[in-house]
Amino acid sequence: MIVHPVPRVTVMVESISHTYQKKNTNRRNVTVEIEVSLKRPSEYRYRIQCECGLRKKLKGILEELASGKRRFWICDREVVRKWAGDFYWEDDEVIEWEALEELKNLHSIETLARELLRRGADRSSLLIAVGGGVTGDVVGFLASVYMRGIPFVQIPTTLVAQVDSSIGGKTGVDLPEGKNLIGTFYQPLWVAIDPEFLITLPDHILAQGMAEVIKTAWISDADLVKFLEEQSQAIKSRKLSCLEEIVSRCAQIKARIVMADEMEGGLRRVLNLGHTFGHAIEKVSNYSIPHGDAVAIGCVCAAQLSVLLGKITDDISAKMVSLFSGYDLPVKIPKLLRPEDILEAFGSDKKKTDQEFTFVLPLDPGCFELYATKNLALVEKAILLSY
Repeated sequence: MIVHPVPRVTVMVESISHTYQKKNTNRRNVTVEIEVSLKRPSEYRYRIQCECGLRKKLKGILEELASGKRRFWICDREVVRKWAGDFYWEDDEVIEWEALEELKNLHSIETLARELLRRGADRSSLLIAVGGGVTGDVVGFLASVYMRGIPFVQIPTTLVAQVDSSIGGKTGVDLPEGKNLIGTFYQPLWVAIDPEFLITLPDHILAQGMAEVIKTAWISDADLVKFLEEQSQAIKSRKLSCLEEIVSRCAQIKARIVMADEMEGGLRRVLNLGHTFGHAIEKVSNYSIPHGDAVAIGCVCAAQLSVLLGKITDDISAKMVSLFSGYDLPVKIPKLLRPEDILEAFGSDKKKTDQEFTFVLPLDPGCFELYATKNLALVEKAILLSY
């Protein structure tokens, strides 16, 4: 099934002024607001807002959005260290935690829930997640089950969270058998994206987010793929106008896919480009390979499978490899990982149905195809070609 383009979404863009910073030139003070409208059992709407400096406006917006609610901030300790006092205020409750992948588990949910209870959080409270994808997933899941569900706000501070994990309502924690095997679909009250948080990200963490940016662009926006090719140095040097561009465009793509398929029953599976391979690679490496690296390698594996099936040429596959390499992402499976172990790891993947595995095949930039199979012979060959 070839799908292109994905459905449209209402986007409001207000260009306020054009200013410049000494450290990050060509900064644009632009607000992008995306309205997410979901049908579900009953209609539900919320906004995604992207704007440099948005963290400084949180107090007024949250007081209007959740008037009278007692606010509980659950923040990545590293974000608090770098941005202390820049986004929350004295009257609120602040819970710092160490946002590590190995702590993304049910024990952390229990620990945080008991801390909320100790501080008096009830059904009228508001949770605010500040951090990367791990924090967003954990706090979102906690919000969905604490006292049978309380509202929460996402304030993503990493690139991967801003363009992907904070949008769409997927929450969850890991089990030893695999990632995100326990979770819920639980939509936030608001998503507040401030690209200025990306200024302090270490280079390797920014690169992890670029894997999701490239994946998102490839399935829906050929112009964005071209932009990523042409502006790689500006993006890696944290030019804010470029960061705003990629974050807002990826957020729009993710939002319209989510609106078309909130519960991942069909179209939303396209966001798994590279993830079926990537999750298996992560698991076999005992999660020593970061998620973004695994997605990049997984996308290259998917491109190899697409070539083997005659869907794309070697030149298109090479174009994808070059794009990931340009952002310092790996494009080959480490030789220490055995192909038979990677194949076996597919067994715990959530995307299998009666042992049928679904892969998102990259086609020309902006296009994709879903490919379901029970025969993993070609898949194994694609893996072998990716070493």
